[in-house]
Formats: sequence, structure tokens, C-alpha cells
Amino acid sequence: MTEAQTTPHEGAANADGQGYGFGRFRLIPGRQLLLDGDTPVRIGGRALEILAALVERPGDLVSKADLMARAWPNTVVEESNLKVHMAALRRALGDGQPGQRYIATVIGRGYRFVAPVACTMSMQPGDIAPPRHNLPAVTTRVIGRADAIDVLLTQLRERRFVTVVGPGGIGKTTVALAVADAVIAGGGRDLPAEVRFVDLAPLSDSHFVGGTIAAALGLSVQGEDALPALVSYLRERPTLIVLDSCEHVIDAAAAFAEQIVSGAPEARILATSRESLRVRGEVIYRLAPLELPPVSPPSLVSTALTAAEALAYPAVQLFVERAAECVDGFELRDADAPGVADICRKLDGIALAIELAATRLDAFSIHDLSILLEDRLRLLYQDRRGTLPRHRTLAAALDWSYEYLPLREQALLRRLSVCIGPFTRETAAALGVLEPADGHPSDVVEAMANLVAKSLLVADVTGHYVYYRQLDTTRAYGQHKLLAFGEYDLCVRRHAEHHRNLLIRAAAEWEARPTAAWLADYGGKIDDVRAALRWAFSPDGDAELGISLTVAAIPLWMHLALFDECRQAAERALAVATAHASDEMKLNAALGAALLYVQGPTVQTGRVWTRALALAEQLGDGEYQLRALWGLSVYHTYVGEHRIALDLAARFRTVAGGQGDRAAQLSVDRMSATALRYLGEPEHARRYLDRMLGQYVPPVHRSHIARFQLDQRAAALGTLSSVLWLQGFPDQAMASARRALDHARDTHHALSLTIALVHAVCPVALLVGDLETARQAQATLAQHLSRQPVTFWNALCTVLDGMLRLRQRDVTGICVMRGGLDALQGSGFRLRYPAHLGVLAEGLGDAERFTEAHAAIDEALSSSARTGERWCLPELLRVKGKLLRSGNADEDGAAAHLQQAVDLARHQHALSWELRASVDLARLWVDQGRGADALALLAAVQGRFTEGFATADYVAADYVAARAAAAAANAP
Repeated sequence: MTEAQTTPHEGAANADGQGYGFGRFRLIPGRQLLLDGDTPVRIGGRALEILAALVERPGDLVSKADLMARAWPNTVVEESNLKVHMAALRRALGDGQPGQRYIATVIGRGYRFVAPVACTMSMQPGDIAPPRHNLPAVTTRVIGRADAIDVLLTQLRERRFVTVVGPGGIGKTTVALAVADAVIAGGGRDLPAEVRFVDLAPLSDSHFVGGTIAAALGLSVQGEDALPALVSYLRERPTLIVLDSCEHVIDAAAAFAEQIVSGAPEARILATSRESLRVRGEVIYRLAPLELPPVSPPSLVSTALTAAEALAYPAVQLFVERAAECVDGFELRDADAPGVADICRKLDGIALAIELAATRLDAFSIHDLSILLEDRLRLLYQDRRGTLPRHRTLAAALDWSYEYLPLREQALLRRLSVCIGPFTRETAAALGVLEPADGHPSDVVEAMANLVAKSLLVADVTGHYVYYRQLDTTRAYGQHKLLAFGEYDLCVRRHAEHHRNLLIRAAAEWEARPTAAWLADYGGKIDDVRAALRWAFSPDGDAELGISLTVAAIPLWMHLALFDECRQAAERALAVATAHASDEMKLNAALGAALLYVQGPTVQTGRVWTRALALAEQLGDGEYQLRALWGLSVYHTYVGEHRIALDLAARFRTVAGGQGDRAAQLSVDRMSATALRYLGEPEHARRYLDRMLGQYVPPVHRSHIARFQLDQRAAALGTLSSVLWLQGFPDQAMASARRALDHARDTHHALSLTIALVHAVCPVALLVGDLETARQAQATLAQHLSRQPVTFWNALCTVLDGMLRLRQRDVTGICVMRGGLDALQGSGFRLRYPAHLGVLAEGLGDAERFTEAHAAIDEALSSSARTGERWCLPELLRVKGKLLRSGNADEDGAAAHLQQAVDLARHQHALSWELRASVDLARLWVDQGRGADALALLAAVQGRFTEGFATADYVAADYVAARAAAAAANAP
């Protein structure tokens, strides 16, 4: 295969699996992959389609219309979209560097690919492994930082905490991302293969630092203190965390960094900041400006700097690359080299300042740029004597760039500075047109494209939609201008109103769209919501607007699992006396759900749900009556008040019936079945579950999760697994538990997965004696909860761990269970509390700690009588009988309790409990010489089983039956 230019037919590479080679790049259109050497280039699909359209026809003029039709089939878009993607493509290719000329612009018509192209064989699908990172798309080529990158990699290998320090605009983030890329590429060389980028620039409140780090790691941390969960997750997980832009939240960033480094020995941190974090173990790397051509000393014979000599210096390379993006065909000539070197020196080698200056070559010559910049710097040195020289330099570049913008672009630049996170054209239009004189929203599109071309906006073209953002330095500058123009108050109000309206639309969509698609559109708005709420509830803000924005943002917090943040926001909004009844109702419903997730079933949780229900009834809002009744039912279930939960289910059924809401009526069958199961009526519960599952039609996406916090089918299968075990179908019970887990996993819903593990797989596996499955389920639960740490769920995980240990005859389970039960008591969670105490009591008895064992079982029996949680009462009576025999040698008392357990289990149609109690009673009778009675008792119970013959209880029954048969045969 030669490197000669070829002209393959359009689409040939896609059809036969071939790709194209040009320069150091390879393009494989069929796999949407661009390689720089062997490294994938992070660039969006539309940019790749544009590149493919050009490369397939090298040397030919490809019109703008053809390119837009290729990248946006069946969609009408503005030409500025093409301009933004073309700019991103040129940056990714380094187009315009010496010897790297790929794309030429034909003014007013289109583009032409001018580099030689060769057909290449595409790589196999497994040749490129997907990197384990969340790094943002590369928007610029790294120039002149190879030495810095090498030093930082060495420091990260030797030390675990490195901070890149330097003034704004010098390129700290660019260098940190390049280091992260290098770590990913060679993660096996003493550095982690997993890299997580944490952008702290959008934060203005240090309270959110922990949640932002957690989100980057894929965790959902609840409560004020995120540190323990982060440290626990990272403790044995080799990870490089890039903490970017720490200076404005430096105290919080420093606290997290220090604790992570000290508590997670496999974690490393690379931070960027304008100042050091000043914590133990930190290594400081001060990033120098880009290297500049030296000033030639005066001499009798002067030798002018040539273009080739100037391009040996990174500052000049950066200027030339940016200039080529702005002015098609720009090349550095010998005559211009001294002027460009002079501009770079005046700008102190600061990358951002050089980029901004280079973009002005569309309007000025290099000579004019140098003179204008000299005047600007002289003025700034006079006006800003208190600032550092490099800060003055960057301010000069920003001022200069801003003042030469058209008025529309000036206005847009400063107004967009109120945006904290990435934004779309829709947001830009809302902020760019504040009054009729600002023109039409469509005018904003062209202005945005021009700001991207001038490096004043960054465009991310890697996704389906283009997202824009301002660098933090540019955003701060824009806000300064916004204040100077007197537009700040109007803009922050419009920003808050726009995001309120945006989230109202999002709330209407969230029950009908897939989670991933919904989050892709709205998940990135969280930082803007935070900023808007902070303004709205400030003395100069608008509390009424803040309330409506809080209500609109509820689905966003819930989707992002930011339950504690939702709690705080709802409480702040409810504290404002101007809240309307409808808003108050919704805020109470959100607060009730958040409290249930974060704190558990506390008294406040019940009070909040009760208030939400009262308001819903007052307003005649049927939907929120259902949500509040559901929330109250869950609350009373969690505190062990199952009769109240059953009454609430009946009320729910009435409201749903009145509205003709068939889906809600089916969902309430599970609610009723749950209450009946705990009340000791498994047959009645089974009828409800069979009806629900037999008629259940899964929602298109996840509307029932949105309304009632769970995937209803997964939850029903989990409840059914427990009921089936009680009824004597252990094999079916395990199958149902596994189905519940499978459905929960399919939903990607954290709470549904937690409940399937906590209330189905793990406990049912323990009941049937499948300790390996129980161990795996408990380990999975612990790992899952490390990413979704909620106090009472973690306590339940601890209780299950203790139960598993006790089943394995490990006495450490006693201490573990007590710790978990104490934590549950503190949260108000009492569901299954009598059953858990029964397991603990039996474990204490096996350890011959009979005083403690009797105290535990007596408390369990008392709790069962008090709450009506009778489903486990036969088991509690069995444990009491076993303890009476073992500890007190009270055989009469033991026999009475065991017989009572057998009778009650038979009355409840709980065949599995009946088998357990019968085994212990048969043991007692065999020891008393009543072998025939024991054999008859076991035969009557075992004969009713149709499955589960390998379970621990049935095997134990076989063993005792054999003893009873032997005793009966030897009886006189």
C-alpha cells in the first residue's frame, strides 16, 4: 500500500471495512474512530462524519450543503453549526501547524481536503480497549508541555498528591488532562488505569465539593459528610483523581484531598489551582509560561528571527496554530516572525492570552496587533498597579478581545457568564435576547459560532448536541463586564426563569423518557440550578421564583440521587411564607421522599408525608394523594405499623379507583401484600401478588418508579419470594428472588436493586441455607451501597452480614448484628426487627450466652405483639423453646413453646416455619423416648412438601426423622 493520493468512491471505506490514512492519523468511518497514531481522538460523531465526507473526496470541493446533509441527515440546521464542528475538527487535527495542512476553506462555498490520503486496513474491533475515564473532550492540542507532562508523571509515580500551580490562563487544565491521558495510555506502569476528572470550576459553594467528587466517581453520597464514603470506595481501588480549579473552594478541596490520600492508599490526586492546597504530602509543580524566543541583544549586525527559528518555541507554535484556525491559509513568514515573537513576549507566554490575540488576525495585521497590544498593556500597567504582571497581561488580552467584538457578540459574551455549567443554543438565546433591541434569537447562533472561533467560548461537539461553556477566567471577566453594564440583575433573573421553565418541561418528560436520554439533556443543569437558587433566596433575589424553581428541580435531584440536597432545598423553600398550597404540597412530598432515603422513617418523615396528604386532599389533587398515601404506607411499613399500612393501602385503592388509574390499582396490590405478609397472612398476600403479576404491564420507561419510588414488578417478585418460602416452596422462592434481582438490574434504579438484595435474595438464601448465594448477595449489596451510602440501608447490610456469620457458626456475627440493629433503631427503622432479634437470640444461645439470649428473644416477642408483625412469631416461639431447653433445662416450657410454634405456623399456613419448629420438637421427643411421636410429626409435615428437598431445613428434618425411626424401632 503506497502513500500516494487516491480517490476512492464515496462510502467505500464504510462498505468494505477499510479506513483512510493521512499524516499521522487514521480514520475508520465504519467504527466512528479517528486515531492519532494508536491513540483514539475524542471528537464527536458529527465532526467525524464531516471529516469522512472530506476524506472520501480528497482534493474535491465539498459544499457546505453536502456536509450539513451528511452530518445532520433529515434535519435543517444553521450554517454556524458546521462552523463550530469544523473548528473542533481542525483543532483535533492540529491543522495549520508546519507540515500539517489538511482542510482548506473555499470562501462562501465549502471545504476541500488538501492532504494526501491513502486507503488502509481497518483495525479489528478488539484492537482499541475503551479507556476507563470520564475525561472531557480535548479541545486543543497540547503544545510545549512535554517536559511538564513527563515531570508530573514521575512525581505521581513517586508521590501520591501533586498540585499544578499557576496563574489563570497559563494552561493548568490542559496539562492536567494531558497527564491524565498519558496515565490512561500507560496505566500499568505504576499508575492507576482508572482516571476520574472532577471539575470544581462551576462550584461557588464548597458544600458541593464532596458531592461533585462523588458524582465523578459514580457514587451517590447522602448527608453532610461525604468523606467516609469516598475514602471507603477508593481504599482498594487504584484511581487517579484530577481535581481541577480548586482555588475558589480551596479549603474544602484541601480537606477532601488530604483525607483521600491518607485513607485510600491506592488513590492518587492531581490538582490544579492558582495556589497550593497546603496540606500534608502535597507536591507543588509550578507551571511555567510557554517558552518564548529570546530578545536578540543589540549589535552592529542584526540577524532577524526566521519563521523556522520562531516555530521552535511553543508560544509561537500556539499563536500560529490558532491564527491558522481563524485565517484560512495563514502561514508564518520570515517577515512576520519577529512581530509574532514580540506579541508572545508581551503576553508573557500565557497560553490563553496568546490564543485570544491570535484570533484577532481576522481584523488586524501582525504589526497592528503588536502596536495595539503595546498600548493596551501600557494603560493596564498604569491602572492596575496592585495586580501581578501576568494577571494584567491576561486582563489586557481579554479586554482587547472584548472591545474588538461586534456589539451583539459583546453582549452575548457577558450575558453568558451567568451560566455555570455547559449550555445549549436554547439557553444562549434566552440570555442573549433580553429586549427587542437585541434582535432575534436566531442572531445568537452566528454570534456563538464567532465566539467559539475567537476562543471565547468552548464547544463540545462529542455528543448528539453541541454544548458550550466559558473558561472560568473568561466567565469571571464576563461577569465583571455584566456588572459594569448594569445587566447583572436582569441576567441572573432571566437565567433563573429559563432554568425553571426548562425543568418544568423536564418534569413533564421524566416519566416518559429513558433515564439515560433524560439525564443527557438535563443532568448537566445542576450547577446552574444551584447558582440560580442561591441568587433567588438571597436578599436581592426573588423567593417566589426560588420556590417555583425548587419545585421544578425535584425530578432532577431525584434522578441524580442528590436526596440530601433535595431535602435542604425543600426545607429552605418551605421556610418561605409565600409558598402556594400546590407548591407546598409538592415540596412536602419531595421532602418526605428525601428524608426516607437519607435519614430513614423518622418522626419528621411521617409528619411531612401527612402534611403532603392533607394538602393534596385540600386541593383535590388525586395524583399527589396517591403519592402521599404511598409514602405514608412505606413509612408505616418501615416503622413496623402494618395495620396502618394496610389501611392506607385501602385508601390508596379507593383514590386510584376513583381516578380510573388501573396501573396504580395494580401497584397497590403489592403494598397490600407486603402488609399482609408481615401480619402473618401469607395466603392472602399471595392472592394479591398473583393478581398483580398476572395483569402487570411494564411501563414503557419507568413511570411507576417516578411515582412510587420502585420498580413495581421487581418489588412484587421480591415480596413473592418471601411468601413462597413461608408457604413451603423454597425452590420457587429462590427463583422468584433471582427474577426480582434481574428486573431490578434492568431498571438501573439504585433503590430497586437495594431492595431486591435486602428483602429477597439475601434473606431467602439464608432461609433455605444457601450460604454461598447469601454471601455473594451480601457482598454485592455492600459494594452497591458503597456507591449509594444511605444510613439505614447500610445498617441493614450490616445486619445481614451478622446473620450470615451466625449461620456459619461465627460468633463475631453477634457483635456485627448488634451494631447494625443499634443503627436501625437510631433511624427509626423497625421492619423485620423481631425476626432479626430472633436470629441474634439463637446465635447468643449457640454461644451459650443464655442471659443475653433470653433478653433478646423476650424483646423480640414483645415487639411482635406490640407491632402486630406476626409473620415470624412461630420462629420466635421456636427459638424461645430451644433456649428454654438449652439454657434452663426446662423441657416442659420448651415443649409448650415448640408446640405453640407448630400450631401457629400451621394456622398461618407457613409450612416452612412449621417444619423448623417440628424438627426441634421432634428432637425433644426423641430425647424423651417418644420416637414414634416424633416420626409421625415429621412425616406429616415433610409429606406436604413438593420441593426443596435439598434445603438445610429439610435435610435436618431427614436426619431427625432417621433418629426418631431408630428410637421407635428400639423402643420396648
